[in-house]
Amino acid sequence: MSHPRYTEEFKIEAVKQVVERGHRVAEVAERLGVSGHSLYNWIKRYDKPVEQRQEDDDLQAENRRLKAELKRVLEERDILKKATAYFARESD
Repeated sequence: MSHPRYTEEFKIEAVKQVVERGHRVAEVAERLGVSGHSLYNWIKRYDKPVEQRQEDDDLQAENRRLKAELKRVLEERDILKKATAYFARESD
């Protein structure tokens, strides 16, 4: 079962109901049909200035890129280790 995707505007409006209007998270989550966990995550994200959100997004993208690069480099290293061991045995 796939989870529905909510627009950024929907999420921001949900956060405003909690942060600006003072409604309880559980109440807003139930009314909107989302989990309280999701709403707490949205509050954590969208209760920041736009510039801070953009900076956080950029850092997360850079982190994903670096993790992918690290994975690739580790795989290359492992292949080279195996090749080195293979050719060391062949030269004996």
